[in-house]
Amino acid sequence: QVQLVESGGGSVQAGGSLRLSCVASGSIFSIDDMAWYRQAPGKQREAVATVTRGGSTVYVDTVKGRFTISRDNAKNTAYLQMNSLRPEDTAVYRCYAAVAISRRNILPSWGQGTQVTVSS
Repeated sequence: QVQLVESGGGSVQAGGSLRLSCVASGSIFSIDDMAWYRQAPGKQREAVATVTRGGSTVYVDTVKGRFTISRDNAKNTAYLQMNSLRPEDTAVYRCYAAVAISRRNILPSWGQGTQVTVSS
């Protein structure tokens, strides 16, 4: 019913930048929170950044000042601008959206993930 498609991952040297995009499509009434998660090999998944429908944001401490999450509600799209990338940012990044498919029915939705690799 709902699909999330990420793009923008890739390989970059330390200090470089990447911009991830996440487009939601399908039976969407509205979208509440959108977020980016990441999981590195051998590590637990962690929430990197969250943005509410109103634009309030929360970041994990390790990316504060380097990453910026934003969204375009008209396009059902979230972005993650990643600057000053570090090797420890290497992970699969997945988009999450709390998609309301009706006034009272919220469907937690996930994208497939996109690989981000930062070399030193």
